[in-house]
Amino acid sequence: MAEVKLHYFNGRGKMESIRWLLTVAQVEFDEFFLTTREQYLKLLNDGDLMFQQVPLVEIDGMKLVQTKAILNYIAEKYSLHGKDIKDRVMINMYSEGLMDLMEMIMMLPFSTDVKGKLHNIETKAKERYLPVFEKQMCDHIYLVGGKLSLADVLLLECTLMLEEKFPGILGDFRNIKSFQGRMTQIPAISRFLQPGSKRKPQPDETYTKTVMEVFKVDVKFP
Repeated sequence: MAEVKLHYFNGRGKMESIRWLLTVAQVEFDEFFLTTREQYLKLLNDGDLMFQQVPLVEIDGMKLVQTKAILNYIAEKYSLHGKDIKDRVMINMYSEGLMDLMEMIMMLPFSTDVKGKLHNIETKAKERYLPVFEKQMCDHIYLVGGKLSLADVLLLECTLMLEEKFPGILGDFRNIKSFQGRMTQIPAISRFLQPGSKRKPQPDETYTKTVMEVFKVDVKFP
């Protein structure tokens, strides 16, 4: 059994970025999927969820919650968080911007106005987010410090998610597209993108229904 254990739904959500980062760090992990409200309540009663939310990651004898904290811990542990404090703050700024954009996509299955939200996401991606990374990638191999980091992993994940919803969205962002090509040649990433890996597909009705049943809808989606 792997030393790292992930507790979440059998779907992407906020755990998917953690799966990506562990994969790039070449860390094996086991997954325990929430399928019933009783499982969630047990985690609560056991005191495992500090803020009553998942993701929950067991690592190094700790039970970690809060996605950004988990990602930062893994990034620090496996040298994916820059060489100094200035690198780290840049990595964090890029990462949080990407997570903001991905969260909009994550919420689509729970939306009643999918068409309107898709338009908003596409507009913000093209006008607010992608230009930032296109400019940075003009003369850089990686986003920060010439070294692979958390921000690069999230950029790849985010752009692949965007292309699922908006094929051709990177047509005017050639530097990002080249970056994608370089990243997908990394062996661990190449394997993660193949069928049968622990990468999760786009959310379907089963995933959405499970989340709503576990949280009784009145609990904020994690």
